Amino acid sequence: MDSRGADGAAGGPDASSPADPPGPEPDPAADAMDARLPADLLRAVLQRLPPIDLARSACVCRAWHAVASDRAVLEAAFCAPWGVRRVVGDPATQAFWRAASLGRFALSHAVRRGDTVPGVALKYSVQVTDIKRFNNMMSDHGIYSRERLLIPISNPEILLGSTCYIEMDHNAKREVAVFYPEGRPSGTESLANIISKERRSRRILESVRRSLHVDDGTAAYYLSVSEGDPRAAMMEYSEDLRWEQQRSGQ
Repeated sequence: MDSRGADGAAGGPDASSPADPPGPEPDPAADAMDARLPADLLRAVLQRLPPIDLARSACVCRAWHAVASDRAVLEAAFCAPWGVRRVVGDPATQAFWRAASLGRFALSHAVRRGDTVPGVALKYSVQVTDIKRFNNMMSDHGIYSRERLLIPISNPEILLGSTCYIEMDHNAKREVAVFYPEGRPSGTESLANIISKERRSRRILESVRRSLHVDDGTAAYYLSVSEGDPRAAMMEYSEDLRWEQQRSGQ
């Protein structure tokens, strides 16, 4: 056997053989993605994002999720498009913050004796149909069973520098950030008291409606003119019905 062949098989490294491939070089972009921004800088950046983009940023990593889910950051992103100074209260779900449209805001109008839906619409320069839709009202008579109406925002400038309160309106069946033009009443009732009061009013309304065989709007009207007294409401209705029968008999 040729000794050169054996030496070549068992010998040291061959100068003609290819060198081992070099190891991977550091990727600056990957290093930059791995680096974490200081929490205060990250907060300052995220709270300037639109709410929908802020929601997306919460999916990047745990650190971003912690900042993007912070109450103060969510509020700042929600308020920024409209110049709202502050939003008080917490919504039922975090999804509330993701849509910072004008539809999330409303004016509170305390219903007074003599108010009508067209009159309120004229006062705030909005459409009657918008008020009825926003407040879940089937007819104009629905105003008589309400202590307040939510007024959709027609001019966003009225929100500049305002303080709004997140509230669930059980008549309108919607959660909104409510702005009180005349200031929020200092003795605002607790949610439990409001719900209890609304249930009691609903039971009275149902009783009068069944007794008179009328719709909700008509029952609410007669309760309104009788200052909430069911017996007086039924007597008032009977008087009106008797008057109409007399006129039709003539």
